[in-house]
Amino acid sequence: MNTYAGKLAVVTGGGSGMGRELVRQLAARGCSVATCDWRDLPEWHEAPITNHRCDVSDEAQVRRFRDEVLAAHASDHVDFFFNNAGIGGGGSFVTGSREEWERTFAVDWWGVYHCTRAFLPPLIASGDGVLVNTSSVNGFWASLGPGHPNTAYSTAKFAVKGFTEALVEDLRVHAPQLRVVLVLPGHVGTDIVGNSLRFHGLGELAEINDAFRESAPVSAAQAATIILDGIAAGAWRILVGEDAALIDAHVRAKPDAAYDWLCL
Repeated sequence: MNTYAGKLAVVTGGGSGMGRELVRQLAARGCSVATCDWRDLPEWHEAPITNHRCDVSDEAQVRRFRDEVLAAHASDHVDFFFNNAGIGGGGSFVTGSREEWERTFAVDWWGVYHCTRAFLPPLIASGDGVLVNTSSVNGFWASLGPGHPNTAYSTAKFAVKGFTEALVEDLRVHAPQLRVVLVLPGHVGTDIVGNSLRFHGLGELAEINDAFRESAPVSAAQAATIILDGIAAGAWRILVGEDAALIDAHVRAKPDAAYDWLCL
């Protein structure tokens, strides 16, 4: 049975990377899709897909986005919601810019919170809705490696992970017709580096972005397939990439040594 055929899915951060691939693959699997980004979205050859402008860190924009989606698709419910939008930045809490730290945290945590608040009623109204929250390997390991703190992003992704796991029991008790899925990607080939620099007004540095994307062991398209197949299989926790699986296993086995580089 096709899990997605005839359903309505919403994807945040659909302008590039995993978000764009999720939109494409959901449409290919028979979904109607609505997607948003803080900047212009691509034209789609697949249908039916609707584009919307939204900064997910702004609750008023998120509520407007919800109303636009339901009106554009003539629906009173949403079957799948993907909290995918995210940016990097705010590496050091000690020496970095407070403004950059808080902008990063606002998108990566408050964006998930605002979108879940806004879209929870139409998801529950689906009768078999699925809320999909993207955390990160940095949601259980708060570093980019020796000498590279990653505090704003990691703090937000820990929050997303904890929130999602807390919802497992909350939904079981209060909304059993809705399930929640936690996605934990490792290094995936996206444009998050360039997009984050642009979002913070720091330019783009295409060569750094390209190096990050091209060195990834998992492409954005492969990541989207892993996520959608995992949801269809009934998984509630989806690790994306061997690096995510290896770091997860290491942290679980030796949590006291998670930040001891000699043990990695």
